[in-house]
Amino acid sequence: MRLNPPTIAIFLISLTLAILALVTKLGFVGVPRYLPHQEFWLAITAYITLMVGNLVRGV
Repeated sequence: MRLNPPTIAIFLISLTLAILALVTKLGFVGVPRYLPHQEFWLAITAYITLMVGNLVRGV
């Protein structure tokens, strides 16, 4: 399996989702809840986005 570095855009999208998950969990900012366990799903989405950026070339 060959891994590629993610582009800056994919990395920033993943970082934004991870920070939003952290902010939602810790309650620093009032973020509306649309899903149960929203923090978990945001963190998983951030991880999957970064994983796809590593596995797929040119993304």
